[in-house]
Amino acid sequence: MTEQVVIDMIAAGLFTIIISAAPPLLVGLAVGLTVSIFQTVTSIQEQTLAFVPKIVAVLIALVAFGPFIISNITEYFSTIVTSLPELIVPM
Repeated sequence: MTEQVVIDMIAAGLFTIIISAAPPLLVGLAVGLTVSIFQTVTSIQEQTLAFVPKIVAVLIALVAFGPFIISNITEYFSTIVTSLPELIVPM
């Protein structure tokens, strides 16, 4: 196993993590921004108002994007497992 193979595996893993985590994070960001603008416009300074909509939105996003996230992680895992015999080189 060369350094380039290890770098490629790490890069693919990081890309999988970013792609899998992006949908719930972006939904949480959008809802948080919307609630923040709403709080600014109405001069409501309630701290808990920002958390509940974000939690609900992220849970809905996880349910909606769950199959996409699972398929990405499963594809990466199966790629790693199938390439394992090629990666193990007796010394």
